[in-house]
Amino acid sequence: MECGTEDDPKVAEEILAASRKSGLPIHSVMNRDHWKFPLSSPDPAIVARCVQGMETSIRNAKQWGAETVLLVPAVVNPEVSYQQAWDRSVEQIRKMIPLARESKVIIAVEEVWNKFLLSPIEFARYVDQFQSPWVQAYLDVGNMVLFGYPQDWIRTLGKRIVKLHFKDFGWKFYNLPVEGQAKPVRKRVPEFVNLREGDIDWKAVHKALADIGYKGDATVELTSGNAEYLKDVSHRVDLILEGA
Repeated sequence: MECGTEDDPKVAEEILAASRKSGLPIHSVMNRDHWKFPLSSPDPAIVARCVQGMETSIRNAKQWGAETVLLVPAVVNPEVSYQQAWDRSVEQIRKMIPLARESKVIIAVEEVWNKFLLSPIEFARYVDQFQSPWVQAYLDVGNMVLFGYPQDWIRTLGKRIVKLHFKDFGWKFYNLPVEGQAKPVRKRVPEFVNLREGDIDWKAVHKALADIGYKGDATVELTSGNAEYLKDVSHRVDLILEGA
């Protein structure tokens, strides 16, 4: 499992106990504060909040035996330029490396819909500049489908990829009502969909992962559901792992 940041030491202990009792290892920690309190903010108090969250996440990971902490490194917006997002996030991540090294926990940077790290070449350069095994890439194979191909990102990032998220993304058709018109308009809408029902070429993803020799974890990042839903998700993942 991939668990979220937990501040309460008692709850953190309960999570560890549940992991051991169930036999479900915690392989990664999802840092909680990087969207609301990004490292790229011009406000030092906001940056400090994110750093604090990362420090807690790294300590959680060490306690739970997780290998990585997922970090969205920056958010580009009207108040924060691309260069500012790059420089500010790099400065703060460098400060975190000693704790990561001491804890033996990798800071795994993820590309999301944050208008930042928009190509696999750039993503690779971002990771490489740290020159540290404690900063690697967390690749979500669904996040770049609007503007790229996950198999290309996988091959470009190569051994930098330490963790994966599995989800699918595609286009669905909807009949949408229009004010003043009797008939609805059929529109094509992009959205996240069930695994193997979107635009991702999963056979190509499987081949790319084999080409780079990837042997790590993959977290299924989907909505929750009942037992039948989870059985179906499990079956879809099996097909992906088989290269079907």
